[in-house]
Amino acid sequence: MNNEQTQKIDEGRGFLAALDQSGGSTPKALKMYGISEDEYSGEDEMFDHIHEMRSRIITSPSFTGDRVVGAILFEQTMDRQIQGQDSADYLWSMKQVVPFLKVDKGLDEETRGVQLMKPIPDLDDLLDRARAKNVFGTKMRSVVKHAGTDGVAAIAEQQFEVGRTILEAGLMPILEPEVDIHSPTKAEAEAQLCEALLGGLEHLGDGQQVMFKLSLPSEDNFYAPLIEHPKVLKVVALSGGYSREEANERLARNQGMIASFSRALTEGLWAQQSDDEFNTQLDASIESIYTASIT
Repeated sequence: MNNEQTQKIDEGRGFLAALDQSGGSTPKALKMYGISEDEYSGEDEMFDHIHEMRSRIITSPSFTGDRVVGAILFEQTMDRQIQGQDSADYLWSMKQVVPFLKVDKGLDEETRGVQLMKPIPDLDDLLDRARAKNVFGTKMRSVVKHAGTDGVAAIAEQQFEVGRTILEAGLMPILEPEVDIHSPTKAEAEAQLCEALLGGLEHLGDGQQVMFKLSLPSEDNFYAPLIEHPKVLKVVALSGGYSREEANERLARNQGMIASFSRALTEGLWAQQSDDEFNTQLDASIESIYTASIT
């Protein structure tokens, strides 16, 4: 694991850009960007368009390590290049932004009030490729829909189990047990989740650390015990369906938690914008998320 990158995540002021829309969420992301489904044919063209969008964001003069400390990539983005360099290498060498990789394969059907991750059969191979591509860490998402100790415990157990495999491969895992912001039992689920995650941390080895990506909590600073835990490198927040404005307001009230926004980051960006318009909008978005993340 790169010590300079670890220090960047630990001490750097800024946030993680989530640029990891996968096959299921890409059409929606492209539509928000102003590219409708009738403008491309098949997955290859779809991923060409999304890579163009991501490349435009990453190469923008507004996108630098001064405010963006890390970026989460989709597998196809990792395997592609930006201005003649592998995407992860470009992020670090040109922007001083630490590269992460989304490794999950999506969600299983809901059981016990949660959606566990689908199996990741090629995980070892994917981690080998990520390490060869100079990726620093990974991210994987599961979802809590309703409070319930059995379901929440299963979520935490699965996240830590896969996380240990990632640590053994020499990469930094971001565990993302999202709590649905529309859950009628959101606050109760967060309490159960925090307890389960604190328990999971106790089983990590000496010197091991993980990161968490969590929904913005119902109670401000609720995740302080995780943020302050010596086995946690950083706790980042997903926007979870909140608008950028509301997500920023909520984030600013949670000290030590930084953003890892996806849709809230790209809100207001259009394929049809001139470079000046695009860069101005992106700069304003980054500045607002950065300001909320350094509270």
